[in-house]
Amino acid sequence: MLEYLLNPPLAHFILRVVLGVLMVAHGYPKLFKNFSGVSGWFDSLGLRPGKFWALVAGSVELFGGILMVLGVWVEIVGLLFAALMLVAMWKVKWGKVGLTAPGGWELDLMYLTAAVSLVLMGGGMYTLF
Repeated sequence: MLEYLLNPPLAHFILRVVLGVLMVAHGYPKLFKNFSGVSGWFDSLGLRPGKFWALVAGSVELFGGILMVLGVWVEIVGLLFAALMLVAMWKVKWGKVGLTAPGGWELDLMYLTAAVSLVLMGGGMYTLF
């Protein structure tokens, strides 16, 4: 009976779309709502020039998220997302907060895991091309 509920291509599609939507939700505000604040924050983290890295991070999240939802260049976008998450964990949280502490890096680890999973699985069945 359970085998009728199992649908790996659909599960793959859901993972890809949810990760893409979440990245768009992170990238849009970086680029269009608080670019100067994000740029200053990046500078304070030692990611200089902050404007450049805010533009890179916001663009990867926004445009990469759109590509991920559509299923275009999933492996490349997944690698970029994984790199973003590794930098976020290293520069922002590693050694400062614990895994499950408030503001911890467990969510970043989940994003990293989802991105790496999609890199290894590819775009899946439900893609534009």
